[in-house]
Amino acid sequence: MNLQNKVQLITYPDSLGGNLLTLHYCLRKYFADAIGGVHILPFYPSSADRGFAPINYAEVDEQFGTWEDIEKIGADFDLMIDFMVNHISRQSAAFQDYLELGPESEFADLFLSFQKFGPEGISDEDLAKVYTRKPRPPYLEIQRPDGSNERIWCTFDYEQIDLDWSTQLTRTLMRNELIRLSRTNAKMIRLDAFAYTTVEIGTDCFFREPAVWELLNWLKDCVEPFGTDVLPEVHEHYNYQLKLQEKGYWCYDFALPMLMLHALYHHTGKRLIKWLQTCPTKQFTTLDTHDGIGIVDVQDLLSPEEIDSTVEGLYEKGSNAKKVYSGPEYQNLDLYQINCTYYSALNHDDDAYIAARAIQFFAPGIPQVYYVGLLAGENDTDLVEQTRNGRDINRHNYSIEEISQQVSRPVVQRLLKLMEFRNTHPAFDGPLFIPETPDDRLEMVRKNGIHSATLSVDLRTHAAELTHSGAGPAGEERMTI
Repeated sequence: MNLQNKVQLITYPDSLGGNLLTLHYCLRKYFADAIGGVHILPFYPSSADRGFAPINYAEVDEQFGTWEDIEKIGADFDLMIDFMVNHISRQSAAFQDYLELGPESEFADLFLSFQKFGPEGISDEDLAKVYTRKPRPPYLEIQRPDGSNERIWCTFDYEQIDLDWSTQLTRTLMRNELIRLSRTNAKMIRLDAFAYTTVEIGTDCFFREPAVWELLNWLKDCVEPFGTDVLPEVHEHYNYQLKLQEKGYWCYDFALPMLMLHALYHHTGKRLIKWLQTCPTKQFTTLDTHDGIGIVDVQDLLSPEEIDSTVEGLYEKGSNAKKVYSGPEYQNLDLYQINCTYYSALNHDDDAYIAARAIQFFAPGIPQVYYVGLLAGENDTDLVEQTRNGRDINRHNYSIEEISQQVSRPVVQRLLKLMEFRNTHPAFDGPLFIPETPDDRLEMVRKNGIHSATLSVDLRTHAAELTHSGAGPAGEERMTI
């Protein structure tokens, strides 16, 4: 495998210490044994969405550092970087040229003008079918210097202009960008918003088959000669992750966060166990990311009543996690996510948090831990009220001094010890077994040859215990985590 089977960190370039230089320092000083890889969220010049509206991919935003900083981090840890496959910035040179010159622009084929769909454009009926996860139609109306108006396909923020992947120009320009990114020491490129690239009028325009597979194969072909792999990001029903696995691609386990909360809130492992026994194995597991806790990903794994009760439990237990923070009043236009740190979602209960992480680390796949979760961070409501952005509740930036203080907390020390165990024990290179237990207990076993590790969790008290092959009596060691 190109990637190490070790815990990965997800972080913004400026969230741990202020820039890439201090990020590298903190990784080596505090977390060198706890993580094997790092996913650095977009560090390119960008006009919106904290990096996810890239102006270009050739540069590192100077406020974060340089490509040398990225390469040095990648020399020490498995590196994952982003490619926003669905869109580029409204402020990009290509779109600004198109904005001025219209069809005469050399970049006209890069974008989805409604004029491409005939003189009548797209009907309201067809627009209503498009899956956007936003409470608005998927377009931006622009006005040219001559006063004429035109509608441009725009799925997300108005600074994120969709690309037309049906044209040769888009393929040529984006191939060059992907080759450039693959020639770095990144081992994986995350394909952000990948499922929104297949625009077929009269459909929901989301993950349209077979077009989606042709594009994904093409994207992988661009990076594969350099030993780089791709990770399609698809936030939706878990069946999409199963489809990706069937085709041999890496995928995410975005269902795990809600299933975990349901198990710990309601003291039952039934739903969680069923998923752990059927979920993909070539996957990255998460409990927290830079976005909210996904709801749509768990549909049909939990009943509507179970989803509702878990959501209500999250607002009840998640200190200061108000419903308004996940709504349009606080710039959160994604209708299917809840804004809250995972530590706050578990009511700042250290034992529950460590139990959740232990279950994640025993689950099939490579675990990812978001930087706020790494430090067992609480909801930053002050930042939310300052920015009026609900997602900022889980985006606190830590100074070097804060990191030093947070690392010394007992819950963080317990987590780091658990991460180091996950990274070094040979059992995790083998499959998962789940023995039968009472409904309020969960037992997970990883076996690899003569090596084994067993996790036992009391879903009522949240007490967790590890038994593993080692140097103790009868070749076993036991540890309370």
